[in-house]
Amino acid sequence: QVQLVESGGGLVQAGASLRLSCAASGRTFAYVMGWFRQAPGKEREFVGRISRSGSTYYADSVKGRFTISRDNAKNTVYLQMNNLKPEDTAVYYCAARWRPLVVPASSSADFDSWGQGTQVTVSS
Repeated sequence: QVQLVESGGGLVQAGASLRLSCAASGRTFAYVMGWFRQAPGKEREFVGRISRSGSTYYADSVKGRFTISRDNAKNTVYLQMNNLKPEDTAVYYCAARWRPLVVPASSSADFDSWGQGTQVTVSS
């Protein structure tokens, strides 16, 4: 059974950094690993994703501030978030796509497995 477990969330002040991790178990070598987030009262939105080869794609709202990386040996993906803003406050979800990449792979429907989420709160 596939399991994705996020960690690293917390409460920080605006301008700070956080690094989220997502460890996958039960299945290896996802074609694509992605991050999404959902703020209270809003729909889940795409943050970014990384392919097995390392190619990345980001939402405009985080481009230049967030960086996704992956360690295939550890079956783990990371989301480095710099210069955090209050509007980044949300529950962050890790997702995995076990099918070959079809660009841009930025929709929830493009992913097959999901983590339980980790809360990120940015105070002003």
